[in-house]
Amino acid sequence: MPDDETRPQTRTLTPATTVDDPTKTAAARTTTAVRPPRASRTAPAADGASPWLLRLVVVGLVLTALNLRPAITSLGSLLEEVRDGLHMSGSVAGVLTSVPPLCFAVFGIMAPRLARRFGPGAVVCAGMTAITAGLVIRPLVGGTAGFLAASALALMGIAVSNVLMPVIVKRWFPDRVGSMTGLYSMALALGTSLAAAVTVPMTSAMGGSWRLGLGVWAVLAAAAILPWIPLVRDRSGAPGKQAAQQPDAPALRITRSRTAWALACFFGLQATAAYITMGWMPQIFRDAGVSAGTAGVLLAVTMAMGVPLAFVIPRVATRMKNQGAIVVFLGSCGLLGYAGLYLAPAGGAWAWALLLGISNCSFPLALTMIGMRSRSGAGVVRLSAFAQSVGYLISIPGPLLIGVLYQHSGGWELPIALMAGLMVPQMAVGILAGRDRTIEDEC
Repeated sequence: MPDDETRPQTRTLTPATTVDDPTKTAAARTTTAVRPPRASRTAPAADGASPWLLRLVVVGLVLTALNLRPAITSLGSLLEEVRDGLHMSGSVAGVLTSVPPLCFAVFGIMAPRLARRFGPGAVVCAGMTAITAGLVIRPLVGGTAGFLAASALALMGIAVSNVLMPVIVKRWFPDRVGSMTGLYSMALALGTSLAAAVTVPMTSAMGGSWRLGLGVWAVLAAAAILPWIPLVRDRSGAPGKQAAQQPDAPALRITRSRTAWALACFFGLQATAAYITMGWMPQIFRDAGVSAGTAGVLLAVTMAMGVPLAFVIPRVATRMKNQGAIVVFLGSCGLLGYAGLYLAPAGGAWAWALLLGISNCSFPLALTMIGMRSRSGAGVVRLSAFAQSVGYLISIPGPLLIGVLYQHSGGWELPIALMAGLMVPQMAVGILAGRDRTIEDEC
């Protein structure tokens, strides 16, 4: 009898605790961003999926991530040859370098609606198809307008896939957000540095044709389509439809969340730093007396730092309730790197390249926080689209402003000071985005 009397008391106390103690409720909700509860809404797709299907998702994630940057970095390596071949003016070439973040912002906002209608797997498959088509068409066109249109098609596929990568990780691997985010972030960094490093020598080996040098990357993009085909057919495992059926999905207004805005600003400022580094760091070293070949290697070192760290940082971040300490560490590395570029760009070039490479790993941290700052798959879709679209819009003026300052000041002191200055608000909003809370609590 004492046992029978104790059981109903325990049942009545549980809901009372949930209602009367909002602190515990918020903590319980936040915990689901890292470890799903017993009846979690974040893991239905993973729970019913067969092992081979999960392995296929892993292969798809890796191949997709490998294709999210080569369309951009391969063009950067051959931009001079493309300009000469298409008789492209300098102003049009400048617009071409600003197209990626603009396309990411414009097309990325479409991803949530497409994912709800067709499922993330189907949308990513379509995205890889668009990348393949764009990379195939781009070298075949004979004019600037066609080249820009084909580039935009490839970038559209990249944009929607960018947004849905955290969503797929959250839905298929809710208990391994850190490790899976690290895996595809590492593959993304590898694809970025690989395209930058081998496009020129590969083009030379194929006879020096820039059209072949750009078009060959379509082979890798086509390979990334294959793993997603069975996932398109498997409608029972389409996380997008399940997310769309969640009762709280239509009521979530992302613009009311301070965390969402902080994460969007953090994403935008880290993207600004990354595009400035990719676009201008070799020129800074060359103007300081470093040879062109060495300057290219220094950039490759900076980008290659993201390969191991992109795997480590998300795993560490998911084990921490607050990611502010990581934000400050990465930002401090950036400040030290910019200080070195300002004071002794040639003397400590390798050290500055390493420090800036570490600082650029704010990107996988931002992706990890997107997965952690929402409890549901629908929330991750909205947060990912919002943070990346707004973030890429923020990043558009940065590289252009650096170029204007460099041209009018005649040196790198003022541009480097601006780079360092932007690192301060990046750390501030990163600390806000790293707080232990979810957008559902704020919206």
